[in-house]
Amino acid sequence: MITFKNLGLIDPIQKAVEELGYENPTPIQQESIPQVLSGKDLLGCAQTGTGKTAAFAIPILQLLENGKNKNNKKSIKALIVTPTRELAIQIDESFAEYGKHLSLKHAVIFGGVKQTPQVGRLRNGVDILVATPGRLLDLIGQNIISLRDIEYFVLDEADRMLDMGFIHDIKKLLKILPPKRQSLFFSATMPKPIQELANSILNQPVKVEVTPESTTAETIQQAIYYVDKVNKIKLLHHLLQEEIKESVLVFTRTKYGADKLVRALGKLKVTAAAIHGNKTQNARQNALNNFKNKKIKVLVATDIAARGIDIDLLKYVVNFEIPNIPETYVHRIGRGGRAGAEGIAISLCDTDEKSYVKDIEKTIGMKIPKAEKNPFPMENFELSPPKQKQPRPKRTEKNKTAKKSNFKHFRKGKNT
Repeated sequence: MITFKNLGLIDPIQKAVEELGYENPTPIQQESIPQVLSGKDLLGCAQTGTGKTAAFAIPILQLLENGKNKNNKKSIKALIVTPTRELAIQIDESFAEYGKHLSLKHAVIFGGVKQTPQVGRLRNGVDILVATPGRLLDLIGQNIISLRDIEYFVLDEADRMLDMGFIHDIKKLLKILPPKRQSLFFSATMPKPIQELANSILNQPVKVEVTPESTTAETIQQAIYYVDKVNKIKLLHHLLQEEIKESVLVFTRTKYGADKLVRALGKLKVTAAAIHGNKTQNARQNALNNFKNKKIKVLVATDIAARGIDIDLLKYVVNFEIPNIPETYVHRIGRGGRAGAEGIAISLCDTDEKSYVKDIEKTIGMKIPKAEKNPFPMENFELSPPKQKQPRPKRTEKNKTAKKSNFKHFRKGKNT
C-alpha cells in the first residue's frame, strides 16, 4: 500500500502530514501529487470528499519551497480560485496545515466583508492566494493585486462556478494570467461548457478521475422514507430523537426552505442553524463553527452553500427535500462517509418527489433501500391523477342575449 512517504515529499511537508495523522493518500492524492510535482497540467474529476484539496495544496507548497531561491520576489506565485467563501477559507486552512513548517505566506480573500483587513495582508506580501472570483477581480481592478508572477493556477469546483454564474468572471481572469504557468482544473462533473473551459485553460493535461459522477461511495449506507409532505417535520424529529444521536447535515432545495426548517426545529427544541447564500459571511461562519464544535446538532444547507462545508467524520446526511438533479444527490450524500469513514444518508420523499428518486436510482445504478420502520408512512403512495377539465356549458340563446345586453350597458357607461 502506498503511503505519503512514497510520494517524494520534502521533510517539512512530510512532518506536517504525519502530525495530522495521515498515512495513506486517497486515490486522487496518490495519482495527482506526482503528476503536479513533475510540472504537468492536470484535469481532476472528483466529487466532494475525495481529498482533492491536499492533491493540489501539497505539491504546490513543495514546488514553491523548492523554487524559493530562484524567485525571491514578494509577489503572488500561486492562485487558487474557488466559488464560495467557506470553501476558500477551508482551502487556506489546508495550506496553513500542510505548510506549517515552511516559511511561505498565504492569504484568502472573498466578498461580503470589508476589504481593508484582506488588503493589509496582501500588502505584507503573500506567495499563495486563495480567492473567490468577484473579490479577486475587484482588487485587480483597484491595482491592489497583480497576477504577473503567477506560476501555478488552480480552478476548483469548476462546475459550481458554472451554476453560480462565475464563468464570465473566470474568462476575464484567464486574459490577465500569464500564459506560461502550470494549471490545475478540478470539477465534480464535466458538462460540455466545463470541458470547453478546461480545454481553454490546460496544456496537454494529465486526466485524473476518481469516483465517477454517477456513483455513490461504497461506505455510505442509504435509506429512503416515503412520507407525506405534511409529516416530514414529524418524521425528521422522530429520527433525531430515536435514530440520529450525532451531528447531522440536512439538505433543502431552497433558502426559504432552509430557514423554515430551522424555525420548525427550534419550536421542537432542536438546536439548528441554516447556511445559504442569503446569510452574511459572519452568520455562515458562525453556524459552521457551532456545528463543528457540537454546539448545534443540525446544520441545514442548500446545495451551493454545502460545497464549502468540510467536516471530518460527519456520519449523517439527510435529504429533507429530494434534489431534482441526480448528480446533486451524489454530492449531497458524499458529505458523509468521507475518506473511507462510514456514512449514513437518509432521504425523505413525498409523493411529488417520487419521479426525482427514479432519476437518481437510474443514475447511481441501484435501488435506494426503503426504510423498514417508518412511523409516518405515506398514505397516498401513488400520485393522484390530474384533474379532468370540465367541459364548457353550451351557449344557449338566452345566454347569448344576456351577454349582448350587458355589452350594450358597458358601451353606454351604465356598467361601471
